Amino acid sequence: MNSGKRALLAGAVAALPLGLLASPALAEVSDESVYIFNTLSFLMCGFLVMFMAAGFAMLESGMVRSKNVATICIKNIALYSIAGLMFWLLGYDLMYGIDEGGFIGSFSLFWSADDSAALAEAADFSGGYSAASDWFFQMVFVATAASIVSGTVAERVKLWPFLIFVAVLTGVIYPIQGSWEWGAGWLDAQFAFSDFAGSTLVHSTGGWAALTGALIIGARKGKYGADGRVNPMPGSSMPLATLGVFILWLGWFGFNGGSQLALGSAADAIAISNIFVNTNVAAAAGVVAAMIASQIMFKKVDLTMALNGAIGGLVSITAEPLAPGIGAAILIGAVGGVLVVVAVPLLDKLKIDDVVGAIPAHLVCGIWGTMAVPITNSDASFGGQLVGVIAIGLFVSIASAIVWFALKATVGVRASEEDEELGLDRAELGMEAYPEFGRGSQFG
Repeated sequence: MNSGKRALLAGAVAALPLGLLASPALAEVSDESVYIFNTLSFLMCGFLVMFMAAGFAMLESGMVRSKNVATICIKNIALYSIAGLMFWLLGYDLMYGIDEGGFIGSFSLFWSADDSAALAEAADFSGGYSAASDWFFQMVFVATAASIVSGTVAERVKLWPFLIFVAVLTGVIYPIQGSWEWGAGWLDAQFAFSDFAGSTLVHSTGGWAALTGALIIGARKGKYGADGRVNPMPGSSMPLATLGVFILWLGWFGFNGGSQLALGSAADAIAISNIFVNTNVAAAAGVVAAMIASQIMFKKVDLTMALNGAIGGLVSITAEPLAPGIGAAILIGAVGGVLVVVAVPLLDKLKIDDVVGAIPAHLVCGIWGTMAVPITNSDASFGGQLVGVIAIGLFVSIASAIVWFALKATVGVRASEEDEELGLDRAELGMEAYPEFGRGSQFG
């Protein structure tokens, strides 16, 4: 995803056997083949990442109470749609129209694909891949960051103010900080900051935006007692939440594997294969570590902790899924699983209400995964990684707080106590996700 990988794509043909390059006709075919395979990788991995939107929707639907399930569903399909439109309108050029070493990209509107070189009579495939395939792959990442916010502030944020925040996050906030590394901006040029697939640029960004929202909006009514007691608010469906995590796990292979940004050589194919393995074992280690940690801390195995342990392991390995060996990937994922279990009760002590546990899984584990990169990748440094984590954390938090406060002062962001008690499904949508349960059901 970073500038170095993009440069490798342009020179992918150089890795082909010399015998093939000796014949102009065969070289042309080989150029086109590289172009096709790279484009195919973007498209296939992109639709896997797109399917993560379904994973977030199912996870969040299972973790909220039944009276808010329809609302969380509409928020998830709406945020994916808004993210796509905003990234076309403004976000892509803002993220990738930046000068090398710069701080902000171009505010030009209405991105459009330019594949004229590959379509010309004397076709030139040196670009390495279709422009539209690249746009699609980058776009689905944006929606992931917005989905993280949705789960944290669920059950008490109003629909339209939330979607306005999503538009600003996906169209402006996310692209600006993303350009600093993936667009060859100042973090990449001056500090060699490394984030292979987005532990910080995607997951921590969503986590910081979610944390500021949770602080400004406040906790759900009745979540925390005056005596400091935490009142459990069980979700509507643990099977649905579990299905959501499995979908996210599947989509993550596209998330990390596609970030190799190439499938035009045997070396790229091997790299993607290794990324798949590391991604899988990190998630598995996150689950097992979270189960053990919850057994030790709470004297029982908590399913929600195991689910978030999987996500924590996945987020942790996302910053560097290629360089580690399998053993190192397991360790990185296991630490992520433990961090989730430790962070959840810490948030409750601070009275920060995170409905789905997104802040521990995405923000905390995103920071850990980013800081762990130099352990296995000698091209990164702990100092450079720390600068990136702090810079992006400050920027996203301040920018998000400005937007949340502006919305709070104008249209308001929090549902009324009456609407929150009734449930946002009936209050905002005039419908129920599970009407067969009936009003006043124990499931509400």
